[in-house]
Amino acid sequence: MLKLENIEWITPTGDKILNGIDATFPDNKLVVITGPNGGGKTTTAKIIAGIEKPHSGKIYLDDEDITNLDITERAKKGISFAFQQPVRFKGITVRDLIALASPEPLAEKDISELLHKVGLCARDYLDREINSALSGGEIKRIEIATVLARKTRISVFDEPEAGIDLWSFNNLIDVFKNLRSERNGSIIVISHQERILSIADVIVVIGDGKVTKQGPGIMLLPEILQNSSVGKFGCPKGREVR
Repeated sequence: MLKLENIEWITPTGDKILNGIDATFPDNKLVVITGPNGGGKTTTAKIIAGIEKPHSGKIYLDDEDITNLDITERAKKGISFAFQQPVRFKGITVRDLIALASPEPLAEKDISELLHKVGLCARDYLDREINSALSGGEIKRIEIATVLARKTRISVFDEPEAGIDLWSFNNLIDVFKNLRSERNGSIIVISHQERILSIADVIVVIGDGKVTKQGPGIMLLPEILQNSSVGKFGCPKGREVR
């Protein structure tokens, strides 16, 4: 179990982005962190992964204090992070990227199975380069495949829907539904998309640098959708993009 206690984070200019975050992330659950834009969601995700360090507070993984561990040391503990805009590697194929992500050698059938899990045909993608020819949806799903290859305990996805079209988004939802059903580790997703919130086991709402609500997704979702400060897509009610 991952636990955040009284986490604070301040920008170099002195703005307090996180102001006493307390949250618990249970094992083998899909947890969605949501809330208004600028409320501290992405900063919280980066602190979980070790990309940023809190100025105060503690982070525990199974009662072990991991607060001072960097991103590499967190990765060794089984925490991975997928960025909003995945990096493209010219000259590296999809096959190579997934193989490099795995802690152990992968046979071609294993790589093909990982691509299948994220809705991509191995025959079409194994030897493609990670370059600008890939769409936003394709690169997002390939990155998810690399996360799966790492076999991490906790996988953090920062707004995976950013920059992809509706068709790719629908496929992305299917990927997360499948990952949720397999229950191989915890998944933490930063999102304010209703369809992602609807498949969450647990929802954590962050606003003004604090956790304002946390609980079972099935109970919190109706309340969140009625809250004008969050709305379906992080917009006030009546101004949602449809």
